[in-house]
Amino acid sequence: MAKKPTGKNTSGRGQRDLTIKVKSARGRKLSSTRWLQRQLNDPYVARAKAEGYRGRAAYKIMEVDDKFRFLVPGARVVDLGCAPGGWLQVAVPRINALGEKSGKKVGTLLGIDLQEVETVAGAEIHVLDFMDEGADDQVKEWLGGKADVVMSDMAASSSGHKQTDHLKIMALCETAAYFAFDVLDEGGTFVAKVLAGGAEGELQKLLKQKFTKVANVKPPSSRSDSSEKFVVATGFRG
Repeated sequence: MAKKPTGKNTSGRGQRDLTIKVKSARGRKLSSTRWLQRQLNDPYVARAKAEGYRGRAAYKIMEVDDKFRFLVPGARVVDLGCAPGGWLQVAVPRINALGEKSGKKVGTLLGIDLQEVETVAGAEIHVLDFMDEGADDQVKEWLGGKADVVMSDMAASSSGHKQTDHLKIMALCETAAYFAFDVLDEGGTFVAKVLAGGAEGELQKLLKQKFTKVANVKPPSSRSDSSEKFVVATGFRG
């Protein structure tokens, strides 16, 4: 039976160093072998499996929220591009979506994705393209009002060309930001994954016009050789 995710950061508890070696196999590219070995030796991959999360990305939103505290009981949260559901798993207990914290407000959690996503208890998941006309109104209808948090771990499909991929993910992130402007309540928070590479300046400028504070953070669970980081914009001006 899979362990129920608690949403708590258990960093440092019961971790062990993994030294699994992966032998090259006929027909398998060297890059694939390196990726497989990295996965098998990644402590966050091991933690995700042991703690019942759907992927190591769960720890990224966990660590970001530990610092900025936007996933609070009673919050209305939208997770854009929510597949496979790891961020939803973290958010459910933190916003008290199941009402398990006595005396605390019960939050509302909405997951949006282009594909079907396996059910997460406490989250309402819909297949929807957030770029479609009227998607913002549909989301507010599902939420029963405006959102307190819009978060996104979306990434455009990789082309293998670093600069092209950077521009694609920045365009996606900027589109998510405009969506957030339409659905966030005053004082709300926008959190999104970006890639360092030179084109993020325009997004930063845009967010600083709309929010009181804009920060950039690279959580410990983000691989050191990755150019990803997360932008956290708080205090939506409305």
